[in-house]
Amino acid sequence: MPGASGYRRDIGFFSATMIIAGSMIGSGIFIVSADIVRQVHSSQWLLLTWCITGVLTLCATLSFGELTGMMPKAGGMYVYLKESYGPMAGFLYGWSCFLVIECGSIAAVAVGSGRYMGTFFPAVSDSHWLLGPWNLPAWQVTRDIAMGPYAFGLTSARAVGIAVILVITLVNTYGVRLGAWTQNLFTVAKLGAMAALILFGLTMTPKILPVGGPYVAPLSLAPITLLAALVVAQVGSFFSCDGWHYIGNVGSEIKNPKRTLPLALLAGPAIVIGLYLLANLAYLRQLGPTGIATATEDRVGAAAMGAIFGPVGGSLMAGAIMISMFGYVNGASFTTARVYQAMGEDGLFAKGAGSLNRHGVPAWSLWLQAIWACILTLTGSFEQLVDYSTFASLLFLVAVITGLMVMRVKKPDLERPYKTWGYPVVPLIYILGAGSILVFLLRYKPAFTWPGLVLVLLGVPVYFWRSYKRPNPNQPVT
Repeated sequence: MPGASGYRRDIGFFSATMIIAGSMIGSGIFIVSADIVRQVHSSQWLLLTWCITGVLTLCATLSFGELTGMMPKAGGMYVYLKESYGPMAGFLYGWSCFLVIECGSIAAVAVGSGRYMGTFFPAVSDSHWLLGPWNLPAWQVTRDIAMGPYAFGLTSARAVGIAVILVITLVNTYGVRLGAWTQNLFTVAKLGAMAALILFGLTMTPKILPVGGPYVAPLSLAPITLLAALVVAQVGSFFSCDGWHYIGNVGSEIKNPKRTLPLALLAGPAIVIGLYLLANLAYLRQLGPTGIATATEDRVGAAAMGAIFGPVGGSLMAGAIMISMFGYVNGASFTTARVYQAMGEDGLFAKGAGSLNRHGVPAWSLWLQAIWACILTLTGSFEQLVDYSTFASLLFLVAVITGLMVMRVKKPDLERPYKTWGYPVVPLIYILGAGSILVFLLRYKPAFTWPGLVLVLLGVPVYFWRSYKRPNPNQPVT
């Protein structure tokens, strides 16, 4: 049955949990461990990186559940930030979501799926250029901060990513039930693939013994460099754990949302984080830190299965990982479009974005999102797109968890079906931990973090322009 907003409450607890798990498990867990080892140098630091991310993520989801129960509306973080800080904060999130955060994440994972397709078709690679490259040299902004270099153009891997985005967008224009069913299918398949990877990786002996010891001796680095490396390495692990908040975007389509949303936010992330830690233990047993760091095209998951079963095992795992990536793109695409629809209703997004099609989904928003994500696939490699999207995403996640504390003061009498366990310590742990990562990223990974921050700030004049262009600009956004 359609609700007051026109959305249909067709998503139950299982589908909600699968949306969260499927949106979290994309390409990251099968790729980013290689880059993490290259930064932190040893197996112990690799596991510590994932543990820190896991703790911070659980602190965030425990806190976020209170917001979803209070305001189970389409738009998720856009709504929560608007209620906490005012309409400009909500707009800046939606603006950044479109330009930087979610479209960048969709593009990154779509390109990652092309990278894994290279297992079957060697011509598909992020180094096989179809158009370009058009290189932009590094720009020395200050003595310590340089931006770039960047390589724009179309590679065969990026072409595959564009095709994935377009097909999944088309599927999601036919209704939330089809989108949720597709997500359930992808998520069950990827959970099965991860379970197989963990089971075989932890119980079977590799055909070639892994290389032991650190990738690079950590004692050769100064303590501050080790700290910086550990913090900056969180980019990959945070990217892999991102996506849990997408469920808030479909709040208007959840059955019994005040109960279902907080429970799904506990179950989904806990399952995923546990699987991630076990997967990294399997990688270390099969490959060792050096094998992880030097995996072909960073395809760590496929390399681990290849170490057990040979080329056939690597190919099977690569296929399963591609399905996992498709599931992420599906979950991110169909949930995030609801943010732009909510903004469209407020007159703060493109004309037509606020409407729903005859299947009860925001088709205009879905296609606008797809077009921009396809453009972003042309701007950088998988790692660059991860950096491009993660900084801005963390920035707003810190803001929304802080907003929970603001709402406790601002609207203490608002109904809260679920209250954050361990408040205020739990949200403060996330705010301080993620906030520290933001500071280190601005210093040590400026090439994509500073442009991301600039794009967020550019939303301020755009907000005033859109506010002025609304049919009744003197009417506040509600």
